[in-house]
Order: sequence, then C-alpha cells, then structure tokens
Amino acid sequence: MIVVTTEQIANHKITEVKGPVFGLTVRARGIGKDIFASFKGLIGGEISEYTEMLEDARKQALDRMVENAQAMGANAIIMVRFDSGEIGQNMSEIVAYGTAVMTEEV
Repeated sequence: MIVVTTEQIANHKITEVKGPVFGLTVRARGIGKDIFASFKGLIGGEISEYTEMLEDARKQALDRMVENAQAMGANAIIMVRFDSGEIGQNMSEIVAYGTAVMTEEV
C-alpha cells in the first residue's frame, strides 16, 4: 500500500478514487505516567512516556486506515493527514485520514 501526504504519486497515475478512509484510536494515559509526567513537568524537558504513547497511537491509527483502504480495494492512499484531540481529562484521540485510490505505474 502506497501512503503519501501529496495529491499525486510520482510515476503513478490515479485511475479510480475509492473514497475517504480513516483510522481511529483513543488512548488513556495511566495514572503512573500522569504522576511521572507531573514531576518531569516541574523540571522541564520532553516527557518521553507521552511521546511514546502518541507515536504508538499514530501508528495504530495509520494501520487501521490502511486496513480500511484495503477493504475498499484500494492500492494507495493520498492526502494523508493526522488529527488529534482530547476526550475527558486523560484520553487522547488520534485519527489518520486520507483518500483511498487505485493507481498504476506509468
């Protein structure tokens, strides 16, 4: 599966647009990570526990989007974007979305 953030794929032509696709995940921060992050927040710097959690969430959202596109019969996804938001006080939502297409190499 080709996944790009651009409208076109180099050396390919889009032969069919299948439609929008997305992958979604919601992650809750654990109380242990919240406590550790609070202490780290006092001294500054990157909070690697949250960075790792968000990287994993983006990967899972991307994987789910690819599964969605494969189910539609697409072989590529163009215009891929990520979005995120908070749900409640300790949950983060990550969504990956794009347009599923059929392409052929030129």
